[in-house]
Amino acid sequence: MTDLDVQTLRTAYDNQLRPEIPDPIPAGVTVERDGPLVRISGLDAGGFITYRDLGGLTGDALDELIARQVRLCRERGESAEWKLNEHDEPADLADRLRAAGFVPEDRETVVVGPVAPLAAALPVASEGVRLREVTSRADLERIAAMEEVWQADRSHLVWGLAKEIDADPNSITVVVAEADGTVVSAGWVRFPANTGFATLWGGSTLPQWRRKGIYRALVNYRARLADQRGRTLMQVDCSEDSRPILERLGLVAVTTTTPYVYTP
Repeated sequence: MTDLDVQTLRTAYDNQLRPEIPDPIPAGVTVERDGPLVRISGLDAGGFITYRDLGGLTGDALDELIARQVRLCRERGESAEWKLNEHDEPADLADRLRAAGFVPEDRETVVVGPVAPLAAALPVASEGVRLREVTSRADLERIAAMEEVWQADRSHLVWGLAKEIDADPNSITVVVAEADGTVVSAGWVRFPANTGFATLWGGSTLPQWRRKGIYRALVNYRARLADQRGRTLMQVDCSEDSRPILERLGLVAVTTTTPYVYTP
């Protein structure tokens, strides 16, 4: 993969997936614009700030834009995540976010690659593990309970995913991996409107069920769903644990992304 190829994939990611706005907008979710920014509330545990780019804002004008987001968080008593990509400009944006009180969380790598090779592979996991598409609230609650093994409240997944499914069941598919009736891993695939992309989310696997091919099987399964819908590219924000698997499957790192979170 040449630098030119990586740049082509990054440009497709920027032009087609950013800003990340749900379409259709689920009931109870608000989308507000502030200059180049888009603020989304009601879909996650806090608010989410997204954008294609900042339109060349720098210096005091950029600081004021950031300060407005802080004021809104304080007024509403709501946290907000500003998703900062490594190639975003200006170069001092991370410093300005930290100065305003935003705190960086774990960095992830954005990988992009073709759907077809992934869709061609059979989604095979360990014996006794089956993959199943789910939509019920009971199954979403089982997913949240499984993810709480990481000592974090994941209840927002239940109502957030339910809102998306209710708004348009064709825009998202949730898949669980089960063994003996227990959810051992889960992931979902979104199909952003008017793009050639499918985007993968989730993928957490219980510690005792890792290295059994489950994560890879979930990727292949969702790639098949993407291929059936005519999507040609797949994108994932991945951790350092899943990045090697995805790169072996043909996805390529195009940038990194770091959530900067302001909590009033």
